Amino acid sequence: MSRAHADLPLHYGRVPDWLATRMRALGGAITAAIVQEYGVTEFLRRISDPFWFQALGCVLGMDWHSSGITTSVMGALKGAVNRQSSELGLYICGGRGKHSRQTPNELMAIANKTGLNGDELVRSSRLAAKVDNTAVQDGFQLYLHSFILARSGEWAVVQQGMNDASGMARRYHWHSPSFTSFVDEPHSFIYGHSQGRILNLTDKEAAPARSGILALTHEQPDKMMAEVRKLVMPDHHEVKEKDVDLKRLGSILAVAYEKDLRDTESLLLLEGLGPRTLQSLALVSEVIHGTPSRFDDPARFSFAHGGKDGHPFPVPTKVYDETIQVLDTAVRKAKLGDSDRNEAIKNLSKAAQSLEQSFIPNENFEKLIEREREQSWQYGGRTIYGKEKPPKQKGVQLRLF
Repeated sequence: MSRAHADLPLHYGRVPDWLATRMRALGGAITAAIVQEYGVTEFLRRISDPFWFQALGCVLGMDWHSSGITTSVMGALKGAVNRQSSELGLYICGGRGKHSRQTPNELMAIANKTGLNGDELVRSSRLAAKVDNTAVQDGFQLYLHSFILARSGEWAVVQQGMNDASGMARRYHWHSPSFTSFVDEPHSFIYGHSQGRILNLTDKEAAPARSGILALTHEQPDKMMAEVRKLVMPDHHEVKEKDVDLKRLGSILAVAYEKDLRDTESLLLLEGLGPRTLQSLALVSEVIHGTPSRFDDPARFSFAHGGKDGHPFPVPTKVYDETIQVLDTAVRKAKLGDSDRNEAIKNLSKAAQSLEQSFIPNENFEKLIEREREQSWQYGGRTIYGKEKPPKQKGVQLRLF
């Protein structure tokens, strides 16, 4: 059992339509690729990991560190996954505000179609919300509850609370196979900044106190040890060098831009794609195929498609669209038995990882961001402030890492 803590600065506003549409398309393609390659259980395990979840939000073009990732990612996935539920065997219920209150009705409707125990699913949904809103009194009021359900009955929950006084949010992750009780350390992860001493009736040391409060204490689960993982998301909006593993980022860029490194047999099916699209695809490939230990620097994944507020650079919509098209085509062909393109996409991240051990970053991190911003207009760069225009000054020339 693991628990993670991280700061998530509260950000308000909405995702523009031009980005929301792309987030649904790419989020759906990534989900389909994971389910196709690794199965539904693996997707539920990943969405229960806040580090992976944050990396997914970054690769979809959301602000890399803010609370808005949770709402926007779950909204995008719900819109994409539920259109393919019969094929994927996945359903997403709930959401933010009034949508969260529809979760019981949505779960019962799915249960009627699949034969699952709807009453038990609704109970699990309500208990997860009750634990995080009442049993864990940490100063955060829940405003989002998303229930991700597999046809097998396995489920995950992603929910988030806010603390207006501190200007912070906390995200909670649940995964049904990862716990045996709703009242004895049930979370796969809790994602938030330490608030000092709190009332947490799910802590195993609180068993005497909760015995008189919660009727569920007749359950006798095995004791679980919590491995504490802490990820602190900083207040600064810009992506700084210290936020990124430069060896990992540099090896991705080298594979994308150094012709000798990408002219290998395993990558020939991606011939014709520009280096900027290969950069994005390599990071998307890692979101699909990477191991859990590789998501401890989620800011790195913002170098796939930037961020809607322009950090680290504007969203390159032309690159984004090409990434969606390549991944979607690979998934569709794999369904027909042609997995060559899928393998080529997987090999992008493999090639970068093999280079990583010997890779030595240089001092060009800030120049890299500057170059991305200067060239953004060529790739259809957009932010919430509008479309990017060609710069007046001469372009930045550099060797990437």
